[in-house]
Amino acid sequence: MATREPLTFYSEPLAGVETEDLQGKLIVVEGPDAVGRSTQIALLRQWLEREGHAVLDSGMARSALAGQGIKMAKTGNTLGAITMTLFYTTDFADRLEHEIIPALRAGFVVLIDRYIFSIMARAIARNEDREWIEQVAGFALAPHAVYYLHAGVNTLVSRVVLGRGAFDYWESGMDLRFGPDKYESFIKYQTRLIKALDSMVEPYDFTVIDASQPIERIFRELQKRIARLVGRSAHRALVKRNAAALTRKAAARANRTAALHRAKV
Repeated sequence: MATREPLTFYSEPLAGVETEDLQGKLIVVEGPDAVGRSTQIALLRQWLEREGHAVLDSGMARSALAGQGIKMAKTGNTLGAITMTLFYTTDFADRLEHEIIPALRAGFVVLIDRYIFSIMARAIARNEDREWIEQVAGFALAPHAVYYLHAGVNTLVSRVVLGRGAFDYWESGMDLRFGPDKYESFIKYQTRLIKALDSMVEPYDFTVIDASQPIERIFRELQKRIARLVGRSAHRALVKRNAAALTRKAAARANRTAALHRAKV
């Protein structure tokens, strides 16, 4: 890994965590629903692993503590806004303590598909107090980079229609009671969500990426930026080991050839 300053917590540090011990890189890909985050995370992981980096990827509702509970709670379409926020925050806290921090200690590149910012944006879009949710989220580590895939709501609509063919209840903000039509509700809710994320660009130092571009172009832009961030030390070490192994094999073949030649003579 390249030399860097230690990671820091936004507000309240987790007990027992020494940030100087966290040798990895924490990289976040943010953005609204259907913007293409998961696709980019998958491409980035494959590329980084080919480059010789150990990689962990994580995302919302994947924790052992709360992930399954969130999925069950959302099946009934009755989950309240504050309960939802605290549920997702609990999920994040569990992943931070048991997945993200251990991986950073081990020197991994940690890719996060939506961080605490999406939890905050969803809360703000549901009219929860911004100061409250920022305090709740203060135990999060400040990432090395946050790449915000930004697209207009019309782009998101077209991707939902072409990719899934149907609008999700929660992604459409149907719990906000905008009306019975999921399409109209999706537009209103995602507009709020994008506005909330836009308001975090400067305070949280987001790097904005135009997500209306083709997938490959977005990936190349992310790849270029992340390559500078993580460095190529692991890759160089891997190449050096492989070269040394090839040299040893070549030397062994040369020695066998010379021995056979001497035997014939």
